[in-house]
Amino acid sequence: MELRQLKTFLVVAEVRGFTKAAELLGYAQSSVTVQIQTLEEELGTPLFDRLGKKIVLTDGGERLLPFAAEMVRMHDAAKEAVQMEAQPQGTLIVGAPESLAAYRLPQIMREYRKLYPQVKITLRPGLCFELRQQVRHGQLDFAFLLERAEDVSDLHREELIEEPMRLIAPSDHLLTRKKRVEPEDLAAESILHTEPGCSYRAQFEHHLHRHGVIPASSLEFWNIEAIKNCVMAGLGISFLPLISVESELGEGKLAALAWNGMEDRVTTQIIYHKNRWLSPARREFLRIVRAHATRWREGERIGGV
Repeated sequence: MELRQLKTFLVVAEVRGFTKAAELLGYAQSSVTVQIQTLEEELGTPLFDRLGKKIVLTDGGERLLPFAAEMVRMHDAAKEAVQMEAQPQGTLIVGAPESLAAYRLPQIMREYRKLYPQVKITLRPGLCFELRQQVRHGQLDFAFLLERAEDVSDLHREELIEEPMRLIAPSDHLLTRKKRVEPEDLAAESILHTEPGCSYRAQFEHHLHRHGVIPASSLEFWNIEAIKNCVMAGLGISFLPLISVESELGEGKLAALAWNGMEDRVTTQIIYHKNRWLSPARREFLRIVRAHATRWREGERIGGV
């Protein structure tokens, strides 16, 4: 087995497609197909089932996945250890949900790139459950999560800051006049949701269902900015992290309802694999993240959010 074939296998398994994998890897699609076929011939078993335009891992592919990830990870660690210099170098791949990628990470990424321009750093968006799997399979060096804090045995997790949530509405909405907004008050409302699989959306929907509340209608968006603009336009209300709406609330463009519902905080966390070797590039990234988290918490105490 060649390392190149294993890397290609991991990318195909992640994106579930030969064409997209070829685009990401910079190969011709025929090259990706040949690499996978050669690997299948050597192992004596198919790794993917081709179901029309979609592909899925076979049982053999599922069994190979953790071994391939570990072999690639060990190769990268050995290469970095041998080539290690005083200054961090190499590549760093970081995953994060949209809300953190837009409102928490830009300053971290800017500082890191300024200090270590020789490190190629890539930010990949994703949902929390997807990012956890990518860290497990060695496809990400680090992932940021925005959800309730729960330990997992194979991943190292650090809680960075609690993130308050807000139920937001247009500034002239009738519910802004209520001293307490109960789950039942949302039955007649249109709810503007983030994408399926979003942790705090699932948390919010579960709470409403537990109270027997089914909103009159709902709309689904893949972009927080679109949600905010639609709320301001009077299309409905939404449940979003405070960091994503703080500016609009301060300017009076949106209103935070006096929500008397579920626990209204989730936690920003960073995770990485417990077996991942912390190269100089990774150690410095963690150092910068921790420094920023300290500033966030100090700002929270001073601002009193």
